Amino acid sequence: MARSPRLLSHGRLVVLLGALSAFGPLSMDMYLPGLPSMARDLSAPAWAAQLTITTSMLGLAGGQLVAGPISDARGRRRPLLIGLAAYMVTSLLCAMAPNTWLLLAFRLIQGIAGAAGIVIARAIVRDLHTGVAAARFFALLMLVGGLAPILAPLLGGALLHVTDWRGIFVVLAGIGALLLLAAWTMLAETLPAPQRHGGGLVATLHVFRGLVRDRLFLGYTLSAGLTFAAMATYISGSPFVLQDIHGVSPQLFSVLFALNAVGIMLASQASRSLVGRYGPRTMLTAGVAIGVVGGLGVLVSVVADLGLAGLLPSLFVMVSSVGMVLPNSAALALADHPRTAGSASALLGLTQFATGALAAPLAGVGGSHTALPMAIVMATLPLAGLACLLLLARPSVAHIAPLDAKDAVQRQA
Repeated sequence: MARSPRLLSHGRLVVLLGALSAFGPLSMDMYLPGLPSMARDLSAPAWAAQLTITTSMLGLAGGQLVAGPISDARGRRRPLLIGLAAYMVTSLLCAMAPNTWLLLAFRLIQGIAGAAGIVIARAIVRDLHTGVAAARFFALLMLVGGLAPILAPLLGGALLHVTDWRGIFVVLAGIGALLLLAAWTMLAETLPAPQRHGGGLVATLHVFRGLVRDRLFLGYTLSAGLTFAAMATYISGSPFVLQDIHGVSPQLFSVLFALNAVGIMLASQASRSLVGRYGPRTMLTAGVAIGVVGGLGVLVSVVADLGLAGLLPSLFVMVSSVGMVLPNSAALALADHPRTAGSASALLGLTQFATGALAAPLAGVGGSHTALPMAIVMATLPLAGLACLLLLARPSVAHIAPLDAKDAVQRQA
């Protein structure tokens, strides 16, 4: 009988979980340079092309709501492997889609499959770490996962020189296959059977009801979700705003997109360095506030017609704030829910991707020749996130101060 994989070393675990956490940007960012050409190829308007981002986000949101509770009941490893296999298959189906409607359906299923990697990666971190240690680990995941929004559009732009948008989905299928092989051979189970939470649908709904009634959890989750939605609006609108309005080439767009992703990585590592001194709550508040400044800057740049000189720095500030918001919001939201980390992670991810899915199409409501809708949404959402954080999440001193909980002992399968 073959031995089960042993738990990876810290460095390799960071790389693998970071790659699993990157399914969102991989699924949405790699084909962004080909979004306008895809719309032309399928004879679809800009809003329909942007809807392929929305359906992916809806799948990523709804899939987490399924995979998270299942991983609490069945363990982390098996649901993860099934999700990775399904992602590989549906990526190939996206590559073969003959029209926009089938592509939308395949993108939805692809998102559902990819959600398993995102939600289970967060749950695995909570299985192993808590407090400041968890915040630092999540920041490390963003360092690794942050390569995805940098490399994905660059790779997508390069692939367009040798293939079309369909070839990009074939590459996504290949990435899914590599991650499936890595998880199968190297990733151990981190949730032992005695610690699993079963009970079926009724018990799952009871867990979700308890999470929604937790004001701290809700405040942290909504502040992160609304900030993420502002970034989703940028992801959806920027290909048309920068390429169609400002005349940026697909390749230069990929470079600009990558620079903003570098900002996410820099912010996440600044948070990792400072969280031990100031605590996750302070770093989260700072991140959301930075997002507000960037979003308002985008709106001022568009209204005052400042061109790329005003728009690009504002986009950089707004997008970079996500690197500070997401790791600290995850550490805070999951801190008090160790036995239901999968379900809590699912609601956290659901809020992010559902709000992102609702916000993304708003960037294109005025057509592909105006940036004002994108700017309004990007200015409004971080403000709403800051309000949720300040009004709902009024933590005790224990949540404000740096948490000194030691890393949990890594479990062997």
